[in-house]
Amino acid sequence: MKIFDYLDQSNTDYSVSEHKPAYSAQVMAAEEHEHGRYVAKPVIIKSQGNYIMCVLAAPHKVVYDKLRDYLGSQDVSLADEEEAQSLFPDCEEGAEPPFGGLYGIRTLMDRTLEDDDHILFQAGTHDRAIHMKMEDYLALAEPEIVDFAYHSEREL
Repeated sequence: MKIFDYLDQSNTDYSVSEHKPAYSAQVMAAEEHEHGRYVAKPVIIKSQGNYIMCVLAAPHKVVYDKLRDYLGSQDVSLADEEEAQSLFPDCEEGAEPPFGGLYGIRTLMDRTLEDDDHILFQAGTHDRAIHMKMEDYLALAEPEIVDFAYHSEREL
């Protein structure tokens, strides 16, 4: 099921914008004239043979030691591009929306996104973005809220 079908079936309010192709969340933030803290980027990790989507703000980085502690496993690594692409057959490579559950994947969201009033993310392509209220995203995606990213305290 594509992201638009999913959002439409859930009767969620969202808007879509088009921009020049952006191949990173930070570039998309610039194209959308949005602060990177509101742009969600999914990072796909692998732990004990399972894939997990980690959703964090564009300027932040995954801290693997925090994920290892949270998951209770030392077996935590970044999924390779081929593995990640195979999980999202309806998306361009690297443009997956932050809804792991839509693809049967556990979703973790970094705590710094939780208090934002809105969220922006790629719509399965590099040239379209979806904007929606954070409360709607949380209700639909049902992510586990975890502290797993590196971020500068001055950004918060």
